[in-house]
Formats: sequence, C-alpha cells, structure tokens
Amino acid sequence: MHTISLLGTDVPQLATGIGGVRLILHVTAAAVFVGGQLTMTGLLPTVRGLGEDAPKQVARAFSRFMWPAFALLVITGFWNIAALTTKDASSAWKAVLMVKITVVVIAGVAVFLHQRSTSRVGLAVWGSIGGVASIAALCLGVFLAG
Repeated sequence: MHTISLLGTDVPQLATGIGGVRLILHVTAAAVFVGGQLTMTGLLPTVRGLGEDAPKQVARAFSRFMWPAFALLVITGFWNIAALTTKDASSAWKAVLMVKITVVVIAGVAVFLHQRSTSRVGLAVWGSIGGVASIAALCLGVFLAG
C-alpha cells in the first residue's frame, strides 16, 4: 500500500497503474506458490487414499503451476525493489529485505529438494523447510510493503 504522511498520519493512496499490475502479479504468484503448498498439505491424506502413485501425480501436476509462479515471484520481487528508492530506506527495512531474499532462496531450494527426494524423511524435512520458508517470505513481504 502506498501512503503519504499528512500531519503525522498515513493516508492510503491507490497504487499507480503499473504499480498495481506489478502488485497483482506478485500477490497472485504468492497465492499459487504459498497457498498451493498449504492446499497440497491439506489434501495429502485424501490423495494418499487414491493410490500409491497419486501423491506423485498430483505433485507433478501442481509443479506445472508452482514453478512458473515462483519465477514470477522472483521477477516481480526484483521489480518491486527496482520501483523503490531504497537508498532512503531505514537500515531495519534493508535488513528485513535481505532476510526475505535469503528466505526466498531457502524456500526455492527446499521445495526443489523436496521434489527430488526419494525417502519419506527427505520428503518430510524438505517439504517442511520449504513450506515454513515460503510462509516466512510471505510474512516478511507484508512488513516490507509497509
């Protein structure tokens, strides 16, 4: 949300046309990447009941949407940063940005390793790390948006 300070209070403003498009793309991609992971976690017990290979088939189908969404998140994330004058940002904001970028990398690597895992332990560990890191990145993004 863009705000201007007026007598010490923040007054909401509408996003600009291209800024609004950028934000819509970013939020939609986050809904697919993060929301999809949460949905898959919730559906997993039911999917397991559909057959031994069903979880892998559903995961493969989801990955066709998930990886393009992740790529769009990274692209629009850098676009979001480029649209700002970060030299004037507080050191706390910059620190949170660096943590978010790190967490996004962890999320992407963990989800990738989850997909490549062949053991139940690997699936559980990398899936958990990927899910928690994805949610953390989403939360950090909310704080960065102000």
